[in-house]
Amino acid sequence: MKETSIQECEEYLAPAEAFSTIANETRLAILEALWTAPERPVTFSDLRRSVGMRDSAQFNYHLGKLTGHFITKTEGGYDFRHAGQKVVRAVLEGSFNEDPELPPFGISGACTECGAGLQAAYADEQITIDCTACGRIHSRYSFPPGGLNDRTREEVMDAFNQRVRHLHCLAADGVCPECNGKMGTTLRRAEDEGTAELCVEHRCAQCDHRIHSTAGLKLLDHSDVVTFHRTHGIDLCATPYWEFAWCVSDVHTTILSADPWSIRVTIPLDDEELRVTMDGDLTVTDVETFPTGTPADSRTTA
Repeated sequence: MKETSIQECEEYLAPAEAFSTIANETRLAILEALWTAPERPVTFSDLRRSVGMRDSAQFNYHLGKLTGHFITKTEGGYDFRHAGQKVVRAVLEGSFNEDPELPPFGISGACTECGAGLQAAYADEQITIDCTACGRIHSRYSFPPGGLNDRTREEVMDAFNQRVRHLHCLAADGVCPECNGKMGTTLRRAEDEGTAELCVEHRCAQCDHRIHSTAGLKLLDHSDVVTFHRTHGIDLCATPYWEFAWCVSDVHTTILSADPWSIRVTIPLDDEELRVTMDGDLTVTDVETFPTGTPADSRTTA
């Protein structure tokens, strides 16, 4: 990945200047007024009235500082540019000015290690799911503070489930969920971390955002996997991903080959199991259904 400084900017507004531009209560009020307007674009007079500033010249000065970078002027008035919307959304999600916590509370599912119940907790803008008995961590991903607003704990976990699914869907498809840059996928054995598990890393070449996961998370929206669960009476899309051992653990994942990469995720249900083979990009290359307990062929030797 090319190493560049976030300060480097030759054609556009320099980052330091951009942040200093919005570090003003009046300018933030203008962005808020634009955000809450029933319709856009908004005329100069309506925008000034909404902000509550009587001095037209002073208001025009602050508006001018935002125009061209955070908002745009049209024939009908003023409207957002993408950067302006990002500023408002960042404030609304609470990443700049909130730091809430939620103590551990029980959730659905059982530990893939010992079978005990699971609990979730919120701290440092992350939700962590772990076992109430052995402490095994089943999931830990970011969740903006704004996602807690006006939601019960059950609703928070439902939103978290959908968010994680969405993040991994984008990442596995090569799109960074943070900046929309190109995201690549790499696999490696986790032997250097004291385990024999497989590490999957999605990394953005533009902003260096990284997401780590199991291989199974890639299969949550795969048509064959969804159909297999449906035939067994399970709605895969409506069930939290942490309730599936193949999503939160590598106990059902087998490394068939590391050069080139070939891995198999085995999904057992009742008296059947679905064996899904993927390559190094987590692209599905083969799907087979067998009766539970059918011996694996010779390719399953790592």
